[in-house]
Amino acid sequence: MALALGRMSANGAFRRAILSLNSVKGQRFNSSTLNEERKTTSSGTNGPVVSERRGTVMLIGINRPEARNAVNRETARRLTEELSAFDQDNSLNVAVVYGVGGNFCAGFDLKELAHGSDSLELEQDVSSGPGPMGPSRMRLSKPLIAAVSGYAVAGGLELALLADMRVVEESSIMGVFCRRFGVPLIDGGTVRLPQLIGLSRALDLILTGRPVKAQEALAFGLANRVVPDGQALQEALELAEQVSAFPQLCLRADRNSAYHAVFDSTSFNQAMQYETDNGIPVIIAEAIAGAAKFSSGVGRGGTFSKSKL
Repeated sequence: MALALGRMSANGAFRRAILSLNSVKGQRFNSSTLNEERKTTSSGTNGPVVSERRGTVMLIGINRPEARNAVNRETARRLTEELSAFDQDNSLNVAVVYGVGGNFCAGFDLKELAHGSDSLELEQDVSSGPGPMGPSRMRLSKPLIAAVSGYAVAGGLELALLADMRVVEESSIMGVFCRRFGVPLIDGGTVRLPQLIGLSRALDLILTGRPVKAQEALAFGLANRVVPDGQALQEALELAEQVSAFPQLCLRADRNSAYHAVFDSTSFNQAMQYETDNGIPVIIAEAIAGAAKFSSGVGRGGTFSKSKL
């Protein structure tokens, strides 16, 4: 590593790190247009999606409690806008997505779908536009945490799978409930679920459509934390604030490398090369300063002992 560092230009490496870590690995779907629309769209309490900034954390809530937060076309559009705007805002580090009123999301609004396929703005080319649930085809460049309460089923489960971590309330129910209505998983469920919990367990859920309670979800690795009812959002916010407090170039490089290894790499060596190529610039940009901080005694001891991570 020392030889590699000696051959690298610090300024050039820093620029490459910034460019790499600020790029979205999925699609932004005409993000400049989305930003302009977002400026003129209210995020108040009456919209289908509400958002609130908490320091470097963005809270994004699905706000259709009367429909168990089922997603219709307008909700899908607004979710895509909010997550695209979050991903491009350099002052925000982590987002939390949740459902207003006791349920995370009951999937796509089947009442709207019952009116015919015209209710779906379905782009078949996954690189050209959002999915039916909105942001499900995106790969964000920054962490997303789902605060799951009540039902997270069908497309709602797929939205939860978009997140890096899921904080799940004790009475929550997750599952592929769309199985019983002949609605396929086309928002990433068959792609992300097997990678998260393994093919055998994923097929158990996909084929049966059975409900999964919080403790089983935790045992599967589908849930990352299980908390008492009513506490998912607060716990997810606290977790997001802790993640946001870390040096972000390093955190995003490691996160992006993990996604690359799971979804994009064709071999062990390729995955290792990606990790090295994207990690070395961060050593110059952040790690040297961090090591100096550590050696001076700043941040040792109490920081690790008090962390809830």
